[in-house]
Amino acid sequence: MAGAAGVVAGVVAGTAGAGEAVAVPQTVPRARTGASSEQQARSHSVARRELRGMWVATVANIDWPSAPGLTVAEQQAELIAYLDEAVDRRLNAVILQVRPTADAFWPSPYEPWAEYLTGVQGQDPGWDPLGTAVREAHRRGLELHAWFNPYRVANHTDPSRLIPTHPARLHPDWVLPYGGKLYYNPGLPEVRRFVQDAMLDAVRRYDIDAVHWDDYFYPYPVAGQVFDDDATYAKYGADFPDKAAWRRDNTDKLVRETAERIKKIKKNVQFGISPFGVWRNAATDPLGSDTKAGVQTYDDLHADTRGWVKKGWIDYICPQIYWNIGFAAADYAKLLPWWDEVVRGTGVDLFVGEALYKAGDPAQPAAWQDPAELSRHLDFAAAYDQVRGHVYFSGKDVVTDRIGTMAQVVTDHYRHRVRPPR
Repeated sequence: MAGAAGVVAGVVAGTAGAGEAVAVPQTVPRARTGASSEQQARSHSVARRELRGMWVATVANIDWPSAPGLTVAEQQAELIAYLDEAVDRRLNAVILQVRPTADAFWPSPYEPWAEYLTGVQGQDPGWDPLGTAVREAHRRGLELHAWFNPYRVANHTDPSRLIPTHPARLHPDWVLPYGGKLYYNPGLPEVRRFVQDAMLDAVRRYDIDAVHWDDYFYPYPVAGQVFDDDATYAKYGADFPDKAAWRRDNTDKLVRETAERIKKIKKNVQFGISPFGVWRNAATDPLGSDTKAGVQTYDDLHADTRGWVKKGWIDYICPQIYWNIGFAAADYAKLLPWWDEVVRGTGVDLFVGEALYKAGDPAQPAAWQDPAELSRHLDFAAAYDQVRGHVYFSGKDVVTDRIGTMAQVVTDHYRHRVRPPR
């Protein structure tokens, strides 16, 4: 399955959403690359609190479980191995996908068990993955951020493949097909309420450290296809100048309402969002970044990511700056300073999403064949005081580390474990 950010209309090519890049790493021994004395001297001479995280994706069994239908013991062993790997790499947070497709990795009263566990949607796996993940992460001094996808229902368009008791079957008027997938319609107030209820069930029941969303709001544009919400717009959109403004308001409502409800349930639970890295290009909006991206979250996903920061609705933002330093259409060295300035004075933490999955991929530009590329990202980010950490996509790439890129990050920058910035 192609990654979310991998649909950048051919202008920013080879990118992937936080949870959903399919990059199959080669299994090779780790290459521990030593840093120069100069690098080591400037890297964490004084340990400061920062987030050091990795995403563990469950949709389509990208990271975990490695395949559907494993035994309980095998599933648990794989999960624990990821947590232990995080400790070994001196990370301090794991962002675990627990609601990938309107389903659940815990015994939810709202939605069925995810098929990625047993191979059968709705089938009890015989244990509580989210509960176990929270407990075992905290035992290891790791934060556990529960990662939810609000609107995606299925990676196909056949409702009959969903179990009969699935909310999308019980409420077919909630669902729209688009781009080979099924989505809940974000314009329906009852949908927004339901998806919030389903996600917040986990907040009430588990000691999670954060609610985390990635970049899936309104779906990424698919050429020649229409997200057919005309009837919903006709019913609810009269007060807006156009459909785009109405859609953005729908997404704003989801973010604002979720933020408020999280704090009412447990005020210490953070709310973080990891959007595609470009809000708007400067050619579109003078407030935008010096980029030429083919997707802009404000215009194409109807997600005003900059606005959420400025309004203080979220606790952290983790833009997926999934490009190398010097990449012409979306330069890491231009986007990171832009985000640094966006968060300044807002109280919102800035973490940077890093494309570890690209390292050593022969389909990627030459910069990604150099094991030092991501270490250079952290060197660059160290000059920007609003950057409070980095998150790596994804778990299996942290483990296999095909050209030693993660090893070099650890050697150069993670000499000691530190606490997250709370």
